[in-house]
Amino acid sequence: MDTSEQPFSQGKRSQDLGVKLAFAAGGNLIWASAVTLTLLLGMVLVLSLALIFILESPNPTQGLIIAVGITIGFNVLAFFFSPYLMDLIQKWLYGTRWVSLVDIEAKSPETAAVIQRVCQERNLKQPRLGIIDDQNPTAFTYGSLPNQARLIVSEGLFTYLDDEEIATVYAHELGHIVHWDFAVMTLASTLVQITYLIYVFTIRLQRGGDKVKEMAGTVALAAYVFYIAGSYILLYLSRTREYFADHFAAETTGNPNALSRALVKIAYGIVEESQKAKEPSRLLEGTRALGIYDAKAATSSGTAYRISSDTSKLGRVFLWDMFNPWAWWMELNSTHPLTGKRVRALSTYAEQLGLAIEFDMGRIIGEGRQLSKQRLYGNFILDLFLYMGELLGITVGLVAGFLMFNTMPLIIIAGPLLGLGLGVLIKTLVMYPNFKNAPESDVLSLMADPYASPLRGKPAQLKGQLIGRGDAGYAFGSDLKLQDPSGMIYLRYKSRFGGLGNFLFGMKRVKSLIGMKVTNVGWFRRGVAPWMDLVQLTSESGTVVNSYHRFWSFVVSIIAIGLGIFILSV
Repeated sequence: MDTSEQPFSQGKRSQDLGVKLAFAAGGNLIWASAVTLTLLLGMVLVLSLALIFILESPNPTQGLIIAVGITIGFNVLAFFFSPYLMDLIQKWLYGTRWVSLVDIEAKSPETAAVIQRVCQERNLKQPRLGIIDDQNPTAFTYGSLPNQARLIVSEGLFTYLDDEEIATVYAHELGHIVHWDFAVMTLASTLVQITYLIYVFTIRLQRGGDKVKEMAGTVALAAYVFYIAGSYILLYLSRTREYFADHFAAETTGNPNALSRALVKIAYGIVEESQKAKEPSRLLEGTRALGIYDAKAATSSGTAYRISSDTSKLGRVFLWDMFNPWAWWMELNSTHPLTGKRVRALSTYAEQLGLAIEFDMGRIIGEGRQLSKQRLYGNFILDLFLYMGELLGITVGLVAGFLMFNTMPLIIIAGPLLGLGLGVLIKTLVMYPNFKNAPESDVLSLMADPYASPLRGKPAQLKGQLIGRGDAGYAFGSDLKLQDPSGMIYLRYKSRFGGLGNFLFGMKRVKSLIGMKVTNVGWFRRGVAPWMDLVQLTSESGTVVNSYHRFWSFVVSIIAIGLGIFILSV
């Protein structure tokens, strides 16, 4: 990429490579890995012992041992053979071509030097290097053991990034190899699978005698709770390993500023390519968990980079990442840390090296501290319960059903229905406020709002052009992409005829809408990826498209409440 096009100047780099840097994101990689694996092993051990103690016959125990043995055996085989299977899949899906270090050197001389130096210093076999002919910038690594690793990037990485930025991306991926991330994540995943296997096994045991049935039900509940907890622990470990790969890249290259730029430019490249394509990239969707960057999170920082000549404007989109409590909640379900947090850690490394930093994260942190704590946190707990309104309503309904079962037996069925209906109704009233006087705005202004929420929709009116579908790899997707002068955002559509209507709309109408200049009214929401729930879309030629998010929420709540009342009346 031509450096003259960059909206900020390149910061200096350290000439002292391999300087040890204090970890800025909190935690310790070995400790995080050990704690994660210990917790998961403990979950499996507790559940296994509980099963052994409650079973009266040796046959079920033998069955469990065989099932666990098969699971472990399968994962061991998958661990060692998956790289070869992945090679075939990568070749078939994305046309991966294998290249030599000389080929990489022709594209990025510093990258070749980094690969050689890391492999020599770490006594590591050079990973197999691949390139995918796709302009969406991404990079990922897979394999089993460090000396069997594959390191693949897309052609877009060389299009959108400069030489030193590309080198830091490769260094990040080499960090995953050096830290044995494949082995640790595979072992952790296996333990999570075993907890689920025990859950399924104990559910089947409930067919036994009363005592076994009761105790097996308790173990099944514990196993399912451990499975859910294990899944979140696994995501935590994945995010921690991303931080440490960033740290490794900063130490190895002495250039944390370049990796900060690389992350933002990758987001920018994803946004640029998405504006050119009528459908989202299957490459980014298929490699989302593996890649250096979560493509779902690219919209905000990529949009800001695209139009901003001022790093303060670019940095404002990071305020949500670092200060909004919804960011923390959404990150729990993500394999990658939020971009703002990664850039903040990299800026700390730059300061440790005595370098000027490009993103003045200190100023951004200072601005964040001036945000209204009441607006950020005042209603968050309540909003969190409302966000889970359906689940909470069903749970309350079930509890009420069990408590009142003796006097009103049908409450066990009616209770969850009434709870679901009331939960959806209350959530709907909060999610979809009045949009009649929705103010005009632009994509960047909405994304820079540090108070934005996935629950409380912000009515807004946007003017722009429809540039494609919003559903990755789905030819009949009903969601749309809108581009205005400041950026791009996804529009979520809901037909009055439900799922079938969405399919028909995606099959028959979306293609004819792409390319139209439109005025869109909807509710803006912010999660890991920002989006807008569409209310009405009007083209310059007079075409009108109405969307019915609020309508369907009311329909679901009314039906659930009506069925609950009907059952009680019977």
